[in-house]
Amino acid sequence: MRDVAARARVSVSTVSLVLNGRDGGRVKPAISKRVRRAAEELEYAPNLVARGLRTNQTHTIGLISDRVASTPFAGRMLAGAHDTAWESGRLLLLVDSGGDADVERAAIRTLVQRNVDALIYASMYHRVVELPTVPDDLPLVLLDARPADEERPDVAWVVPDEAGGVRAAVTELLEAGHRRIAYCTDAVDVPAVHERMRSFEDTMAAAGVPVDPRYIARMPDSNAADGREGAARLLALPEPPTAIFCFNDRMAMGAYRAARELGLRIPDDISIVGFDDQEHVADGLAPGLTTVALLHYDMGVWAARQVLSLLSGEEPDGPRQRRMPCPLVRRQSVAPPAIPADPG
Repeated sequence: MRDVAARARVSVSTVSLVLNGRDGGRVKPAISKRVRRAAEELEYAPNLVARGLRTNQTHTIGLISDRVASTPFAGRMLAGAHDTAWESGRLLLLVDSGGDADVERAAIRTLVQRNVDALIYASMYHRVVELPTVPDDLPLVLLDARPADEERPDVAWVVPDEAGGVRAAVTELLEAGHRRIAYCTDAVDVPAVHERMRSFEDTMAAAGVPVDPRYIARMPDSNAADGREGAARLLALPEPPTAIFCFNDRMAMGAYRAARELGLRIPDDISIVGFDDQEHVADGLAPGLTTVALLHYDMGVWAARQVLSLLSGEEPDGPRQRRMPCPLVRRQSVAPPAIPADPG
């Protein structure tokens, strides 16, 4: 500030008033302009640590992630949170624990010691979590995670609307005329698996279509290899399904391969729908995969906006708990069944 004052030929106190936006009515406009020009020429940057001691805010938001940074499609959550924080003049400090509980605890402690203004706790996939131990006055928002007690009004969280996404996908197949609809899923014990299965069963029941247990393929994992194996099992049934809904786009990619190995055309012989709208997968398959979009970026934006409203003391725009809609993205992998379903 002394350097700026010397170049602008004013006092340090005048520089302080101008650069802190308190010059209105106190400093002549021409002098304020000269101070700002000098600051730009010297590439002056305020000491945010010193300012934080005075304002009790460091303009930083801590984000703890559980392998989110290393997951390509889930990483969009970090981009949404980062962009929103940056636009508000705040810096996002990210630590990825890699799923290690000890690293996670140490990272939270380190971020608290660095006086972050708030903390976002992000999960790689929708799951129920134990709330991390943080000071009572530190705003906390869960991203792609929720506490066991969903009704706690003091905890802000956002997760995908799993049930709504499945309902949109299965309804798309039902409205195309399919009744023999199979579901290729995985057997991992996480909320997404359970909620999507429940919604699949409920949507079929609401349409008056019984769920045939033979048409449910539960696989150990949700990758392309398991999707291929699960779809191959389903298509080998004496009365195979005319459509397969897959837990995610990677499984759908495997289902594409299984269908083609059997000489089946998509969507003429078999319709396939995925979940995630994963970049370079859903839009890279031929034909393009009809799928449900997981709005990871929007979830990150929502979490960061919650943090900003908590820090400002303003009322949030909507509830503190949010199930982010999962819209259907139509491409070319769905068509009416080759043999129409028996209306009876």
